This record gives sequence, structure tokens and C-alpha cells, in this order.
Amino acid sequence: MTYRNTVSDSGQPKILLAEDDPAVRRSLQLALQARGYDVRAHATGKTLLDDPFCTSAACLVADYRLDELDGFEILSRLRSRDWNGPAILITAYAALGLQERAASLGFGAVIEKPFREGAVGDTIDRLLHAHRQSGGARHDGQ
Repeated sequence: MTYRNTVSDSGQPKILLAEDDPAVRRSLQLALQARGYDVRAHATGKTLLDDPFCTSAACLVADYRLDELDGFEILSRLRSRDWNGPAILITAYAALGLQERAASLGFGAVIEKPFREGAVGDTIDRLLHAHRQSGGARHDGQ
């Protein structure tokens, strides 16, 4: 997948967001839109994966704990569809070994809630820049 496929018709990079808390989801969506991203926000992993644009997104931001499919399963299923974009795991439950497990599954960053203002946007900016510089190499060791 080339980077060009990951932008909306308006030229904005598409971000997939899976967050079950409506207030957090809306806050992140607005903050990322203000940074110039086209955000496709979903309350569940299932609706995110049913989104016809899910494999053309520039970046994934997924909550660790979601009903039905957690952030790990969402990324795994996107990877099985040959999506190779960078991914960020967000969590209020920073368990021992979570960072290592997330990294081994292909997440470029883990951000704990509550977020520092701008933390998610800054991380997306950094990961997208690195992804473009690497030519879109996979982030899961493959």
C-alpha cells in the first residue's frame, strides 16, 4: 500500500479510531480533526473492521479494552488484510508486559490514559513520518 492511498479525497490522512468511551472518542476525534486528520471514529472493533475504508487508513488508534474485539485483535485482523500502517494502542489499564506485547504485535506506541494534551496527535505525526521515511515497511516484524 502506498501512502497516497491513505489520504481522504480532501488530502487529509485518514485515521481509524476505536474507543468505546463516547467522551474520549469524541474528544480525540475533534483534537485530531483540528490537526488536519480525517478521523473515522468507532465505538467497537467490529464496526471499525466493517468500515469499507479501514484498509486505506494511514494510522490506527485503538483502545486496549473494547467489547468483542480488543485493540490487539483489531490490529491482527487489519494486518491479515495486508494493512501495514502504524498503530497506537491507548489504555487506562497499563498491565505488566503490555508495552512489550503491544510492540511484538506491531504497535508503534502505547499511550496511557489520561492523555497529555496533544500526546496522541504528536505520536501519530511521528509514526506517520517514520512510516513514510521507511517506505511503508511493516511494523510487526514481517
